[in-house]
Amino acid sequence: MITNRSFSRRLFVACNFTFLMLTSFLCLMPIIHILAISFSSGAAAAAGKVILWPVEFTTAAYDNVFGKPEYLRAFWVSIQRVVLGTSISMVLMIITAYPLSKDPRQFRLRTLYAWLFVFTILFSGGLIPSYLTVKSLGLIDTMWALVLPTAIPVFNVILLLNFYRNLPKELEESSRIDGAGHFTTLWKIYVPLSLPALATTGLLTMVGHWNSWFDGMLYMNHTENYPLQTFLQTVIIKMDFRFIKAENAELMLKLSDRTSRAAQIFVAAFPILIVYPFLQRFFIKGIVMGSVKE
Repeated sequence: MITNRSFSRRLFVACNFTFLMLTSFLCLMPIIHILAISFSSGAAAAAGKVILWPVEFTTAAYDNVFGKPEYLRAFWVSIQRVVLGTSISMVLMIITAYPLSKDPRQFRLRTLYAWLFVFTILFSGGLIPSYLTVKSLGLIDTMWALVLPTAIPVFNVILLLNFYRNLPKELEESSRIDGAGHFTTLWKIYVPLSLPALATTGLLTMVGHWNSWFDGMLYMNHTENYPLQTFLQTVIIKMDFRFIKAENAELMLKLSDRTSRAAQIFVAAFPILIVYPFLQRFFIKGIVMGSVKE
């Protein structure tokens, strides 16, 4: 291994290291600031004294959050949505990407189906037709209204089918010689080998479900069915207290708006912050290999 220790090389490494450290700090600073506010007293937060470290440390905001049944119910709805929506999307993405990755000689209408999927990226039915479709199917105020309309994310399907195309053709040929059908080849060869791509598309799907708020406001008539992000949008960001009980509104008035909002926003982001490091090692490989087209 040849090591270049010239002055220009060391200067480049130092500048690169400093730039990356500053960029990382700028990315982490909003999260640290929100966390510091959530653990500070209401007076200190309202006075703008909190920057990156809690002032007059207290856990009152978190006691308020976890003692609020509306928040916990919305949190549980979001958990259900992420688990159900991600599971359905992953199965549909796998069985959609597999035939689309085949050669036109094996699947003659592959190009037509691929263009139909791409068409849905460029043009959508619109808000009103989508709402009328969900309503006519009787899905309003149900979990399925949050899960089914986005069950097949086409961008993730394209990543997955490009990953499948890069797998050695000899693997499929040998499995077919041994008598395996398409179903066995898919679930016993393609799926285990595509773990980076599945982790990447799974993370993208999971984050999409967790952060989505507008469909909850659109398809849910009752506030008890709101997912967490819709609850935060209506009750926290817009400060619409019509949807919370009188005793909880009185309790919120005893706290600072900033500490209460910070605690709820941090609790909402915490699950994704926990999951992301475990899937991050697959992320770059899955994105790069899925984006390459032969």
